[in-house]
Amino acid sequence: MAGAVDLSVLKERAEAQRAAASRPASDSRPGAVVLDVTELDFETEIVERSTRQLVVVDLWASWSELSTQLSPVLARLAEAAGGRWALARVDVDTNPRIAQAFGAQSVPTVIALIGGRPVAMFEGPQPEEQIRGWIDEIFAKAGHLLPETAATASDDEPEQDPRMAAAEELMNSGDLDGALAAYRAIAELEPDNVEAKSVVRNLEFVTRAQAHDPEIVNTAAPGDVDAQLAAADVLLLGQRPEAAFDRIIELVKVTRDDDRTRARARLLELFELFDPAEPFVTAARRKLATALY
Repeated sequence: MAGAVDLSVLKERAEAQRAAASRPASDSRPGAVVLDVTELDFETEIVERSTRQLVVVDLWASWSELSTQLSPVLARLAEAAGGRWALARVDVDTNPRIAQAFGAQSVPTVIALIGGRPVAMFEGPQPEEQIRGWIDEIFAKAGHLLPETAATASDDEPEQDPRMAAAEELMNSGDLDGALAAYRAIAELEPDNVEAKSVVRNLEFVTRAQAHDPEIVNTAAPGDVDAQLAAADVLLLGQRPEAAFDRIIELVKVTRDDDRTRARARLLELFELFDPAEPFVTAARRKLATALY
């Protein structure tokens, strides 16, 4: 796994904010069945709403002829359903992180969510009757997860989140940049997603460590902050955590002010890659405390 970190999906929110400002106010009313959703209200109008009712997400683009065919069909079905489910329309051009979080490879892509988790999806336009049957099947198979029937829920494990599965597949295939971008998108949209945040930390470390020359371990000068931090990365990547931590602790001892702060911050960052109960982590924390005080 090699290559620079791909930050292309972490765009500014300016366009999303403009889209939210121009969206009709009626879209956000509690009883709305067709909503135009942006990155700003993703949590409220898609994730949280799906804990109360089925939410069907339509990932579309204005330049996609197939999107213009499918979106009106979905809207018509949502209106006809009388509030049984809600349609959340997402313009992928102005909200790229939502599409990335769902692992969408093309538009239009349609994802159904219940209880905050995707339960089904399809790509491309479908006949109206087929979509109606698709929705009925979702209620038949996963409707018990909705509040009104939650008491009859089974003990089966929930299906794996397709977004996490897609990101994991990218990582397993060696596309580190793509996996990092996918996990970052999920983590930013869902700040409480511990798994996604953990994978982001690990991938960011691996990307940074692989960019260093391994010889830095032997050539780094004692007081050279950048070189010693790079050497610690290389040691940790080589499965030598104690040696990596000791490098930075020694750096803390011989530096002052901003340099010492940088060294301490990097060491705490590396601690986050491990279970805090690991003996070598607890030992390093004690050494750090001694070095600081």
